[in-house]
Amino acid sequence: MPETRWLDDEEQRTWRAYLKSSHLLQMALERQLQRDSGMPHAYYMILVALSESPERTMTMTQLAAFLQYSASRLSHAMARLEEKGWVRRAKRHEDRRTTVAQLTDAGFAALVEAAPGHVEEVRRILFDPLTREQTRELHGLLDRILAGLESQGLTADFPGA
Repeated sequence: MPETRWLDDEEQRTWRAYLKSSHLLQMALERQLQRDSGMPHAYYMILVALSESPERTMTMTQLAAFLQYSASRLSHAMARLEEKGWVRRAKRHEDRRTTVAQLTDAGFAALVEAAPGHVEEVRRILFDPLTREQTRELHGLLDRILAGLESQGLTADFPGA
């Protein structure tokens, strides 16, 4: 068995800073969306995914894969979004075994209303503390990390990434 390559002090500090900042970023986005729009970040991401899809429609399987959600987690969230009138689910005409999710006009309006506050929070937390050069450096570093993950067969169908 190969010897464990333990993290040195600098790597350990970097790893912990990444974990903490990632966790706090998610907490801040969750708090902002709940406060300003009354929706959890998970619901916002569903609305975004559907809004960026052709005809604002995806199969439930595609949506679950895109968001990395279990079928039960997505089904629960979709039930809540349907209650609000923001999405609708239906069987696909060509294949009754496939369920499609579609963003309604009311759901799109909720997304349009929530987006400015969400984007401002992302900007305030992630980009305002950085210079333009630091933002480019961060992007380059993240691209390298993503390339390493993808070379191991890990993928996520994330728009713009």
